[in-house]
Amino acid sequence: MANRLTENDVKKIEEEIRYRTLELRPKLIAAVKEARAQGDLSENYEYYAAKREKNQNEGRIKYLDRMLKFAEVIDDSSDADEVGMNNTVEIEFEDDGSVEKFKLVTSIRSESLQGYISIESPIGRALLGKKCGDRCYVSVNEKNGYYVRILSIDNTDDSEDKIRSF
Repeated sequence: MANRLTENDVKKIEEEIRYRTLELRPKLIAAVKEARAQGDLSENYEYYAAKREKNQNEGRIKYLDRMLKFAEVIDDSSDADEVGMNNTVEIEFEDDGSVEKFKLVTSIRSESLQGYISIESPIGRALLGKKCGDRCYVSVNEKNGYYVRILSIDNTDDSEDKIRSF
């Protein structure tokens, strides 16, 4: 399955790859060489820590490269009165009457604890394309789900959003 990314997501990923490759990689390689020069590697914590950090950087570069390789660039525009990408949506959960705000984002920017919900998630899929006042069924699985009502839609952008790290 392709990674659904916006043009801005692609730019942010490319910037991070550039930083990690051109700036961070040389520093980490130098740190490994410096720690290795300290002698006995069997008890050299600095060497193992530097090597681990270098390997984590390489893993992140490979992960981001794969994200771009299999990316499907999607349009992030929507009508002003319709739930779309980068919109902050206030919804009411009908089962308990609680109200929450979520921003709909791509999966690379999702952070549910911060209110950034992926368009791939059950609630994200249910809300996309709906209008203020609509009642939506959020299907969690084949047998379970719940209803929400859209209270408001705010058009926002993704200029300040960060891509997720691991």
